[in-house]
Amino acid sequence: MPKTTFKASAHLQEGVQVIARSRNFEFIIDEPQSLGGTDTGMNPVEAVLAALGACQAIVARVYAKKFDIQFDDLWVEVEGDLDTDGFMNISDVRRGYSEIRYNIHIATDASREQVSKFIEFIENTCPVGDTIANPVSLKLNEIVIERLNLKA
Repeated sequence: MPKTTFKASAHLQEGVQVIARSRNFEFIIDEPQSLGGTDTGMNPVEAVLAALGACQAIVARVYAKKFDIQFDDLWVEVEGDLDTDGFMNISDVRRGYSEIRYNIHIATDASREQVSKFIEFIENTCPVGDTIANPVSLKLNEIVIERLNLKA
């Protein structure tokens, strides 16, 4: 498959609520009240964790036949350690996650060895996991200034 460009947008609403859009889909991103939001959706760092778990689950579904694995259920629990003092500029610590951990639960009759090989493949194949684990080129493309239309 050739290189594919995915696109998304994030449009700030009232307070710190954001409408995130990609293709024909949208969801709300917000902060909990303790971080100045209205708690109407996941915050961005929670969305990263959810994206990792979702990606691993999708890889599992797509490649299960290749590994001759049948499962009745699969879910991923993801947690990460983040020091909010970095974001708040209270201390000079990393602003992103310092560690992310996950548990993959699978209901299957496959052997532990089979499942271990399958999970190792999932870990090595998940694009979100690869993006988190390895440096990625992150660059601002352009700043577009939209002028206010103030009426006197």
